[in-house]
Amino acid sequence: MFTQDAEWSHDFTINWLKRTQNNVLNCFYKQNLAEKPVKAFGLSFKNPVGLAAGLDKNGECIDAFAAMGFGFIEIGTVTPKPQLGNDKPRMFRLPAGQAIINRMGFNNKGVDNLIANVKQAKYTGILGINIGKNKDTPESEALNDYLICLRKVYDYASYITVNISSPNTPGLRNLQHGQVLDELLIGLKSEQQLLENQYAKYVPILVKIAPDLTDQEIVDMSNSLIKAGIDGVIATNTTLDRTEVLGQQHAAEAGGLSGAVLTTKSQLFTEKLAKEIAGRIPVIGVGGIHCAQTAQARLKAGSSLLQVYSSLIFQGPKVVKDIVNGI
Repeated sequence: MFTQDAEWSHDFTINWLKRTQNNVLNCFYKQNLAEKPVKAFGLSFKNPVGLAAGLDKNGECIDAFAAMGFGFIEIGTVTPKPQLGNDKPRMFRLPAGQAIINRMGFNNKGVDNLIANVKQAKYTGILGINIGKNKDTPESEALNDYLICLRKVYDYASYITVNISSPNTPGLRNLQHGQVLDELLIGLKSEQQLLENQYAKYVPILVKIAPDLTDQEIVDMSNSLIKAGIDGVIATNTTLDRTEVLGQQHAAEAGGLSGAVLTTKSQLFTEKLAKEIAGRIPVIGVGGIHCAQTAQARLKAGSSLLQVYSSLIFQGPKVVKDIVNGI
């Protein structure tokens, strides 16, 4: 697989998982893991290691990832309308740093398709659904896109993640700051209250943030999340920083960098964020978690839960078992 184009390999794998997830061929990746229960934002997780958003954008392989032993699964990012994403090539491997650069651009089949896939899945565990805005939606109308997705996924999600931190949709990261952020969060929380009454259940809203925020922006972001009553925060998304991969092939490609090279940056960010939040809302740690030691460090930094993506690509499902057994 690693001799082929990165996105081709990704699509091939997703299609194979989709075909094998509910038959005997899932024996190639099925794992039985010890339960290490965690409670966060009113939910009970069988273990603290989850699948990060972006790998299964359309929710096509939920049962396959469940078979790998994940304590929870996050699908998406999904947008109101289907979109192709950015021009190819748009995904690059940097094997020396066990890293990936992507500029996918929220390529997905739309929220209605995702819901249809969720309905077909047999999985009964914790399912997060990550929502975003369409590329052609102006920043000034972003809230409307998030509300469309929020309303549609609410009854099918254990929690909902608001993605305002991908570097691959123009202007998206501008939603992380100031009055624009506050208005977005207030609008989402107001709609959450209406949906809670409509469905007679409370579905937590989390916000996923970028690792490239300054210390002052971390303070401001924390204050905004707490003031709005957001239920949790996911730290962090991919980075635009190339310091750790200078000189490596593809290092100059545009897009978000993820993988083991993000470990230190995301760890320090999580420590600062957790200190600022001071336990008032739970943190899900993601970014550069590739072994039990890095997972343990992220928990010690203040994360209640963890997510992996790039390490799953480079190491396979065994990384989930190694982390769960090692923490």
